[in-house]
Amino acid sequence: MSILSSLLGNAGAIEKDKLQEKYGKLLIPSEEIEAGFKIIRDTFIFTNKRLILVDVQGLTGSKIEYFSVLYKSITRFSVETAGSFDLDAELKIWISGEQTPSISKRFNKKVDIYEVQKLLAEFTL
Repeated sequence: MSILSSLLGNAGAIEKDKLQEKYGKLLIPSEEIEAGFKIIRDTFIFTNKRLILVDVQGLTGSKIEYFSVLYKSITRFSVETAGSFDLDAELKIWISGEQTPSISKRFNKKVDIYEVQKLLAEFTL
């Protein structure tokens, strides 16, 4: 991931084995990591059971919130592809009962937004 994309807050893909090494303790025995992305200090992980959002907080980053969203709680989602001048793609996720997207993430061009959409569709439909 380039420094510019990192500074702008765009997500880049992370290898599954690195995610497993760092976040494997969050998983239940039958749960497997499907894909993960990093945005500056935060990470979000698609497993076969849920979406895990890792929110690193504070100046030192010693406080971390792990937010789990069950796929059955996701009522809708949208993807917006990158354009010629808009260099990033965007993912928005609505959780049941909410009028505005609960989750909104930007991806750099290295991430295939269609694959992200496909993962969500596979688990939510």
